[in-house]
Amino acid sequence: MSVPVDRLFAGEPRSIARAITSVESGATDTAALMKAVFPKTGRALIIGITGAPGVGKSSLVDKLALYYKDNGSRVGIICVDPSSPFSGGAILGDRIRMATLGLDKNVFIRSMATRGNLGGLSRATVDAVAILDAAGFDKVIVETVGVGQDEVEIVKTADVSVVVLVPGMGDDIQAIKAGIMEIGDVFVINKADREGVLRTQKELESLLSLAHRPDFWNPPIVKTIATENKGIEGLSAAIESYNVFQKQGDASLERKKAIAKWQLLELLQERLLADLLNSNGAAEWLDEIAREIAKKKIDPYSAVEEILTSKNR
Repeated sequence: MSVPVDRLFAGEPRSIARAITSVESGATDTAALMKAVFPKTGRALIIGITGAPGVGKSSLVDKLALYYKDNGSRVGIICVDPSSPFSGGAILGDRIRMATLGLDKNVFIRSMATRGNLGGLSRATVDAVAILDAAGFDKVIVETVGVGQDEVEIVKTADVSVVVLVPGMGDDIQAIKAGIMEIGDVFVINKADREGVLRTQKELESLLSLAHRPDFWNPPIVKTIATENKGIEGLSAAIESYNVFQKQGDASLERKKAIAKWQLLELLQERLLADLLNSNGAAEWLDEIAREIAKKKIDPYSAVEEILTSKNR
């Protein structure tokens, strides 16, 4: 294994960075690394921060991480950036915005690309969270891309999901209720110094009263002004209240079971696809089928059936 796990578990930044790079690039020793990491996980509080673009997620993450750090916690931050459809790389804008915070030895910041995942998270993100957990961080904050309803993917890695809104969203709140409303454990109205904050709060309360949660949790609504560091303590308290609540019943186990099932399916899909693509002549065969589809000689559905039939022979 190229990553020294003893240094990783000791929280050495270089080893953490190498481990995350390993899972991002899909290195051959990734499976061995994650097998070693798994028994050391389960101690950190994983917080997912999601919401539409422009609501101030990065500022909120910055101030929340600072609050946790000042209260003696080691904080890991994963910023999931949109990835280029051509290179697969990320813009890494959050690293620039949080540069000062990232200099602290008790804070580790990493930007990751979505790798084309519609839900705003790639499986590598879940592995990166596990690595930070195993490295001894008390809090791990995952900030997602912010593309609206697809953000429901955040529940696949977070213990507590925080949905960030801003005043004046109006119909946008109605539009997101089918996705984000169900996954929010805590709701934040950021930029609460803006006009329309009360109306947004009332709309949110109305929608939440209609939502059915199997654990019967009533998500709190917290008002913040992240740029002025206001409401951050209240947000921390709301996050902790849900963390305590879910540990009192079976909600925590059910959530972890759902995450485990998702990871299992993702790994199976990845391994089966890799086995198919690595078989002899697969690359040339796929190129030929793609050419046939481009020429309209065969449709993609028939092509998939042909591939699967040939694979099972």
